Amino acid sequence: MPNEKNTPEVIEALDTVEDIKRAIEAILFAAGYPVKYEKLSEVIGLSPRDIRGLVESMAREYDGRGIQILLYPDTCQLTTKEVFAPYIREALGIKRGGNLSASSLEVLAVVAYNQPVTRSFVDTVRGVDSSYAVTSLLDKNLIEAIGRLDAPGRPMLYGTTDKFLRVFGLSSLADLPETEALGVASAQAEGIIIEEDKSQLTIDTAEAAETSEEGKEED
Repeated sequence: MPNEKNTPEVIEALDTVEDIKRAIEAILFAAGYPVKYEKLSEVIGLSPRDIRGLVESMAREYDGRGIQILLYPDTCQLTTKEVFAPYIREALGIKRGGNLSASSLEVLAVVAYNQPVTRSFVDTVRGVDSSYAVTSLLDKNLIEAIGRLDAPGRPMLYGTTDKFLRVFGLSSLADLPETEALGVASAQAEGIIIEEDKSQLTIDTAEAAETSEEGKEED
């Protein structure tokens, strides 16, 4: 009698587009986190480009439902819609908590709209020291060190993460709502702090891989 543990799984053939969509839906539902188009491509047997096209089609089909597919440059994720969060928390007994403070939200907004930026840039825009909020956002993986400014002292540069996009339901930074206030504030800040003209920023990816602890200590 053959050993069932060593018996290969029988994978049902995906004969139609709808079969493929259902398979993708099942994978995204089971994963619960962003899945790369390349991985879906390997499993389904289509090119990453074709998979991306199918997922985009599926995302449109979720309009008017309680779930949605979030699309990112290299990944996609099946999630619930934010409007139903209160009902989900109540049904599952999930307590509210972990919300960002007003100062952390301010820092996150400055970074999101002006990245890459140094902490001194953020301090200047806000008019107060932002070290605690920056550290908190680093710990929550909403921002990350992405390099250093090519200037005296080589201050660390910060940008938002993929988790930031997921938390706020964005597919890319291009989906950020327009705001004039941050633009005016950042323009004023650029005239005060060391020349942080984005054309002069040099991102050193090797140095960006340094420990997060070092990044938190940088100004």
